[in-house]
Amino acid sequence: MAIKTQPVTDSVPKINDEVAVGEDLQFQRRWWAFERWIWMLFALLVLLDLLGAFGRGPLAKKHAEAADGSMKVDYERIERFSTPSILTVSFGKQAIRDGKIQLWVSESLVKKLGNQRIVPQPAASSIGNNGILYTFPASDVPATAEFALSPASPGSAELQMQVPGSSVITLKVFIVP
Repeated sequence: MAIKTQPVTDSVPKINDEVAVGEDLQFQRRWWAFERWIWMLFALLVLLDLLGAFGRGPLAKKHAEAADGSMKVDYERIERFSTPSILTVSFGKQAIRDGKIQLWVSESLVKKLGNQRIVPQPAASSIGNNGILYTFPASDVPATAEFALSPASPGSAELQMQVPGSSVITLKVFIVP
């Protein structure tokens, strides 16, 4: 018994005796939907970046204030690894004692957030109590101190600041690569 064979035929008709190229409209529609989702994702990422969700924008900026008004802090809650930023501390009248302002900051200011310099330079600083106590000369408000930061590694950091005798401010900073 012989096996009957038939030639292979293409189910897609040829046009002008050229190679037939089929189409799968269902697959094409799924592909177009996939492309739309990808473009929406890209647009969302660009929008979040412009708003500062990855640092340097309105969503990244944060403001904190001590309950007693002794200080206000402006900082970026989303920092970028090894990128300079400024943390500004504005002191209230309650912070000035005997022509000086003292500010205690936790050691994460140096270790995690990579403090580079302070403007104005403190008259004195001392290490202890898991942080640094800075002493600034001050005669009247407005009195401010700016800390130039350059985070040392990606991750999260918690920074505590306090004018001795006042309430503690805790700042949470997320450092992106």
